[in-house]
Amino acid sequence: MLFLVRGPRFVEKMLCACSGEQFKFEEPPQSPESLATRDFSASCLSSRTGDWESKFEDIQVDEAESTLKEALSLNYEEARALLGRLEFQRGNFDAALQVFQGIEIRNLTPRMAKAIVERTRQRKPRTKGDTVVLPSVMSMHSVSLLIEAILLKAISLGELGRYIDAAKECKVILDTVESALPNGMLQDIGEDCKLPDMFHKALELLPNLWTKAGYLDEAITAYRRALIKPWNLDPERLAAIQKSLACTLLYGGVEANLPPQSQIWGITMPKNNTEEAILLLVILMKKVALREIKWDPEIMDHLTYALSVTGLYELLADHVEQALPGLYRRAERWYFLALCYSACGKNEVALNLLKKVAGCSEAKNKPHFPSFLLGAKLCSQDPIHAREGIEFSHKAIVLVNHQCEHFMGQCHKYLGVCYGGAARASLSDSERVSFQSESLNSLNLAALNGKEDPEVLFSLGLENAVQRNLDAAFSNAMKYSDMVAGSSGQGWKLLALIVSAEQQFKDAETIVDFALDEAGRVDQLELLRLKAVLQVAQEHPKQAIETYRMLLTVVQAQRDQKAKNSEQEKPFDSEAFVERTLEKEAWRDLATVYTKLGLWTDAEICVNKAKLIEFYSPHSWHTTGKLFEAQSQYKEALISFSVSLSIEPDYVPSIVSTAEVLMKLGSQSLPIARSFLMNALRLEPTNHEAWLNLGLISKKEGLLQQAADFFQAAHELQLSAPVERSLTYSWELMERQTKGLNPLTTASTRSTKNNQIYELYKVANQNPSTPYE
Repeated sequence: MLFLVRGPRFVEKMLCACSGEQFKFEEPPQSPESLATRDFSASCLSSRTGDWESKFEDIQVDEAESTLKEALSLNYEEARALLGRLEFQRGNFDAALQVFQGIEIRNLTPRMAKAIVERTRQRKPRTKGDTVVLPSVMSMHSVSLLIEAILLKAISLGELGRYIDAAKECKVILDTVESALPNGMLQDIGEDCKLPDMFHKALELLPNLWTKAGYLDEAITAYRRALIKPWNLDPERLAAIQKSLACTLLYGGVEANLPPQSQIWGITMPKNNTEEAILLLVILMKKVALREIKWDPEIMDHLTYALSVTGLYELLADHVEQALPGLYRRAERWYFLALCYSACGKNEVALNLLKKVAGCSEAKNKPHFPSFLLGAKLCSQDPIHAREGIEFSHKAIVLVNHQCEHFMGQCHKYLGVCYGGAARASLSDSERVSFQSESLNSLNLAALNGKEDPEVLFSLGLENAVQRNLDAAFSNAMKYSDMVAGSSGQGWKLLALIVSAEQQFKDAETIVDFALDEAGRVDQLELLRLKAVLQVAQEHPKQAIETYRMLLTVVQAQRDQKAKNSEQEKPFDSEAFVERTLEKEAWRDLATVYTKLGLWTDAEICVNKAKLIEFYSPHSWHTTGKLFEAQSQYKEALISFSVSLSIEPDYVPSIVSTAEVLMKLGSQSLPIARSFLMNALRLEPTNHEAWLNLGLISKKEGLLQQAADFFQAAHELQLSAPVERSLTYSWELMERQTKGLNPLTTASTRSTKNNQIYELYKVANQNPSTPYE
């Protein structure tokens, strides 16, 4: 017999093991001496091994076996479970595994399940003497002992690297308990019963084993199994499982859709891993806000990643705002919020937050360099905030000199771009010249500090082109193209515009043709439009119309394809915005071409199509006015130009065209026309058309010397004007595209996919009975 073979020491160990204390496997195995001491003290036995052994002589073996049977009432499987626990406790995983393998657990699981059902069944209250004895049903202590044996066997297999076998053993525990408790675990299963604790450890262990084995789909299924029913897990343990599932869904690389039987929310059910992960993380953030669990910065990190890849930056900002005070410093919180709002296109909101960081309320605190750098970047994207960007940039440069020298090039780049924007928005000639000089100086410093940053060279080339320094601009553009290996469509476009400004239209078209073979889809559309403009400049209208037709055909094909794949639509699709803008520009350009050819009906059709895309566009109304002007309908033309200026009062082409129409109405309108032209030159001193018309007015007024000066200025400026000047603000448009201004990134452009995630968000925050809670 097992007891007789192992002798008195085995009896000692059995008594110690059954002293009522369950083994905690998360603690590292201790030495046999310390374990023996702990077990002996727990069972109120003497710790003196020599005295204990002296009491067991050979003639007392029968008495020892009788004591075990009476005191412990152990059967074969339970004895092996206890012995295996002791071997596991010593760290002898091989020995423990050999002992556990002797337990025929497959034959015991039905009895264990029956015992759990019978022992946890709700009964009517009974008196003390009215106890029902079920001799054929295992005790909960025996069930807990066997469940623990299976769990320790799984852990032993895992320690030996046999993760698949370990997961299968661990799954036996879940199958047994779940078959007995199909609706979840009752809270009053018994305070002294160790079954819930063993079962909870198995719930946590199974997905980890599948993960180590490389079966992430099985791991996800195990996580969901632990969360889908109420297993009476404590809040922290439940939160840990939810976070682990969210991480596996986000980073595992395995798409595991919910099974049909788990889809109980209808249309708001998560459709993919990312949506399910967002739902879990939102639930966790809700628990943090309600103080049900402790603050865990990793939850916010994972939620930031999940909402960022789906483009839901406003939801991310909401959660940052809901974070309890003290979790973030004020400057860090404002910076985080500014990042969120700038990502969703709300640059004004982001700048207001960054101004708080730079305000007097934070003067006593340590300066927050990332906020100053982000503020300079956002201000560089809009000339209206150029002066504020200069302040942000100077503050960042001061900090760079002390702690972040590797950001010196970036700071000077934003400073140079902001100076350039301030120069174009300045009303003073002296101030404009000063800002233009500072812009070039800062960008040159940025080029010296950031020699490996191609964007610095692009910004320098663009600024030189705006200031009509065409040789320097051409050199910068060529260096930029070399650094990016010709992979930038914007770089090719800048180079073609610079060449066109030198009146080399054929060479510019050759550059565009070469770039078309290398550029991406969106860049190809922009280059196609530029090619058509160059063809118009070379007086090839038929070729230009054919190029516009190709552009519009490609845009329409892309739109039809996206309509078929609406589920794959991006939340904030910048490509769709570029295509929509190019389509609008193409219709307006076509209207201009048809106007020059005298095809009034075709021109009207084209301009109306442009208005269908964006009705309140100053450029579209300006094109309408030019059409009326070409037909000698001057009053209608003035009305159209007035509408254009009411939309954008500083739209220079409409200001110049209004002056031209007034000049045609008679000499009494010349003073008004002159005032319009002076206003246009105040806004754009390099507009050669304004100088030309001023010369015409001076000639009509008899001021021949003044007229000659104006004509000379117009001629020199026209020689360095880009080809696209007559159709749009080429430099300024490229500046805005390069800086990332994208009006599409607003809440109104969310796709159906994001509406789905918003519904999930509502469910997670409003419905307290979600399966994952």
